[in-house]
Amino acid sequence: MRTVTNINKGWAFSLEAKEIPVSFPEFWEKADLPFTWNGKDGQDGGNDYKRTKGYFARLLTKQELTANDVAYIEFQAVNSTAEVFFNGKKLITHHGGYSAFRVKIDEADIKDENILVVTADNSPNNFVYPQMADFTFYGGIYRDVNIISVNKSHFELDYYGTPGIKVTPEVEDDETEIKLQAFCEGEVRFSVYDADGALVASQLESGKDPEVEFEMKNAHLWDGINDPYLYTAKAELIVDGEAVDEVSARFGCRRYEIDPEKGFILNGRPYSLRGVSRHQDRPDIGNALLPEHHKEDIDLILEVGANTVRLAHYQHSQVFYDLCDEKGLVLWAEIPYISKHMPDGFENTKTQMTELIIQNYNHPSIVVWGLSNEISMGGSADESLLKNHHMLNDLCHKLDKTRKTVIAAVTMAEIDSEYVHISDVLSYNHYFGWYGGTTDMNGPWFDDFHKKYPKKAIGISEYGCEALNWHTSTPTQGDYTEEYQSYYHEELIKQIADRPWLWATHVWNMFDFAADARSEGGEDGMNHKGLVTFDRKYKKDSFYAYKAWLNPEKMVHICSKRYVDRTEDRTRVTVYSNCDEVELFLNGVSQGKQKKGKYPFFYFEVENKGESVLKAVAGDISDEAVIRKVDTPNEDYILKEEGAVINWFEIDTPTGYLSINDSIGDIWDTAKGKLVLLGVVKGLLKKMKSKSGTGEVAGFSTDGLKISPKMINKNTIGMVKGFSIKRVCMMAKSLFTKEELLTINKKLNKIKKKEK
Repeated sequence: MRTVTNINKGWAFSLEAKEIPVSFPEFWEKADLPFTWNGKDGQDGGNDYKRTKGYFARLLTKQELTANDVAYIEFQAVNSTAEVFFNGKKLITHHGGYSAFRVKIDEADIKDENILVVTADNSPNNFVYPQMADFTFYGGIYRDVNIISVNKSHFELDYYGTPGIKVTPEVEDDETEIKLQAFCEGEVRFSVYDADGALVASQLESGKDPEVEFEMKNAHLWDGINDPYLYTAKAELIVDGEAVDEVSARFGCRRYEIDPEKGFILNGRPYSLRGVSRHQDRPDIGNALLPEHHKEDIDLILEVGANTVRLAHYQHSQVFYDLCDEKGLVLWAEIPYISKHMPDGFENTKTQMTELIIQNYNHPSIVVWGLSNEISMGGSADESLLKNHHMLNDLCHKLDKTRKTVIAAVTMAEIDSEYVHISDVLSYNHYFGWYGGTTDMNGPWFDDFHKKYPKKAIGISEYGCEALNWHTSTPTQGDYTEEYQSYYHEELIKQIADRPWLWATHVWNMFDFAADARSEGGEDGMNHKGLVTFDRKYKKDSFYAYKAWLNPEKMVHICSKRYVDRTEDRTRVTVYSNCDEVELFLNGVSQGKQKKGKYPFFYFEVENKGESVLKAVAGDISDEAVIRKVDTPNEDYILKEEGAVINWFEIDTPTGYLSINDSIGDIWDTAKGKLVLLGVVKGLLKKMKSKSGTGEVAGFSTDGLKISPKMINKNTIGMVKGFSIKRVCMMAKSLFTKEELLTINKKLNKIKKKEK
């Protein structure tokens, strides 16, 4: 029978090596897997992390490789191009940093002592995805490496990392048909076991890639987080009456639909998918995770009340998929075809999609295959881009007839374009209320789409805003405060709750994650849109907004606990709770009771005098916080970006008059404000022409958004109206000086705001 031996220990590593060693390099750095060389420099900002080729070496004994007739080395992920050498002989090149692959070791090449060398190369190129994206591409061997030893007769190990068995359950009323296929040649005993290990069915079948079908009456259904019941399918390869190899897979019996009017339907009933997206990396270790890290992430996702996860933007660890199967989380799985279409990457998208589906077909948690993410940044009419998407869509349906395809389109993608209608269902990444626009634009945008395309299921694949440990009583778009993030998500929750036909919604993001090119919010190298901090230690207030909405376990939470020092005489206190009634106490004195309305958010106004203890009580549970009256703002709460064009304290904001802190939409609503804006636009176009060096209007990059003339349409115009002039200038730092901004601000300070 096969044996699987982990060989994570005992490796040597070098970034300086220039050639493949023929003996074990004792002078290299000692390293155990999982390992990345970008755990530090990929998270500190500057977009200067090492994208290069790393060398890994390990000694293997003959005994380790000859436990059976045939030996394979399995790599569960090497980023992003891997080359494998055995005793100096090149065995394989694998392009794609997130999927598993295997190499066979020829018996004739095995010596008493052998050297396995692997190169991992995350250098830029024009054909392996991803190459442009808002996250760090960690180099290294960052998942497990195993020796798989098998009999000369064995289940397939060469075909795109296949598990060797394919399970297709089809549920129809109280009848379930389970199709099993094994990838091998010979006689196979197929068996199905229930969750307690009891045999449900068994059958022998012979031939090339043999298949069987079992009929099951009243199968125990996999029912999401309510009841994620799993069966096990096993295939044994029989030679001369004895089993010589065995593979197995857990699976779930479930049926689902994605309906444009009713949303997601699981096992015949509406099951609204409301959840989060997940990036996998962690401080200092990047993507080189251990099982306990995946378990911690799952526990936090379940605590927030999510029932779905979008696995962004690549294939994740089998450990995580298995946990989602066990816990009942519904998954969107995708390949890293993202941001920038590369004509030379056509074959790589095909290979990565094939690996994603072949390796993950048996997971009941997965319901859609994601074709791409924000790939239309440079426009969606490109024939090569369209051809690539049609190919991937057809490939998914060929490899898997049971699941649907989906695209994550960015705001600028026109809803009438061919590109957004290629996949079976669709979701959009919208940041109205953060990257321009206002929060109240989100719901109406989806209403308009739903009205125009009533037969196309639509969802939200990304929405969110950034928050660090900055605080204010007057949150505004772009201030990076925990209070604005809370406000933003309160508003989005309201709009999503009122639209049950949205087939799935995914917060961007469950966790802060590293993006070394970023310089936002006062901490370089990070995207801070998470509901939980990068180290998983702090749950932001917005985490509790979702917990109150989605998790039925009774809870109460006072927001802004880190915002103690406040200058106002009366201050607002926000409480999140899923209980029917909340009472707030200030120093033991009741400030009143509030009944829960349509949404689980409670707002109180209290006196701010001296130091006060707040206590929110809901039934037999409570939460406490402290506030303190101060005369001047605590500057520790206020973002002061190093290298910023202008900081908050340099901007005059006379009451009742405009400033560069006001939205472009509000400024445009005044006649004199229009004139100021037209002058700003004229100057901006002049600067962009000058920057291009060609006399043409060039695009410009921001930390969170790429702007180009091709992207200007109805959606982007709506977004721009929500930006403040300051926010635009902070995002395009090279186009404005502080003196220019102060001049614009002085002009606006003379214009009265329009009464609303």
